[in-house]
Amino acid sequence: MANVALIIAGGTGARMHQDIPKQFLTVNDKPIIVYTMEAFERHPEIDGIVIACLDGWQKALDAYINQFNITKVKKVVVAGKNGQDSIRNGVFAIAELYNDDDLILVHDAIRPMLSEDIITNNINVCREKGNAITVIPCMEAMLRSDDEIESEESILRNSLFRAQTPQTVSVGDMVKLHKDALEKGITNSVATCTLLLELGHKTFFAKGSELNIKITTLEDIKIFKALLATKDSAWMKQE
Repeated sequence: MANVALIIAGGTGARMHQDIPKQFLTVNDKPIIVYTMEAFERHPEIDGIVIACLDGWQKALDAYINQFNITKVKKVVVAGKNGQDSIRNGVFAIAELYNDDDLILVHDAIRPMLSEDIITNNINVCREKGNAITVIPCMEAMLRSDDEIESEESILRNSLFRAQTPQTVSVGDMVKLHKDALEKGITNSVATCTLLLELGHKTFFAKGSELNIKITTLEDIKIFKALLATKDSAWMKQE
């Protein structure tokens, strides 16, 4: 059975206030999306990569694929008007190339620090449970607010988990998920995990990492640069 990465690269980078979409911003002479592609390129269990790319940036993406020798890319499709559209475009393209029991690992192009362990864990959990959602526990105090100014309620953090990507489902189940969403008029679910829940499915957790950051602001770029420059000290124990 095959495992295929679906990289979602449809963002315009509005929150960055830059002329270049954030996935194509260069950090240390390499576009962010290339770091992401390389994570899947290196992983021995990933058989292919499909990318949902912001329209107008396909030629740039093709150039980077060639320049950085990304050999596993099978297809580039046009991203949609939102995340759900982009994922669906990629899923339907993958369904033409792979079998129903193969796996799709949906991943944000702007999460370039993806580790081999996270990919492996997603594959293993999905094969065992039927889907895999990368999560990390919530470590901060959580306050609820309706106006973003004040709060009168806290939420127990030990019951909260922050979803990351990859989010992994089989090809057959993913196609059915998106067809069911269209039939029910669900058009703007923010992620695969939310779509699963909105359609009445249980989700299963795969272990994520605080290092698996999502780059959405200029501050995140600074964190990413620092992480690239940092090597673990000898005293740091790996779990």
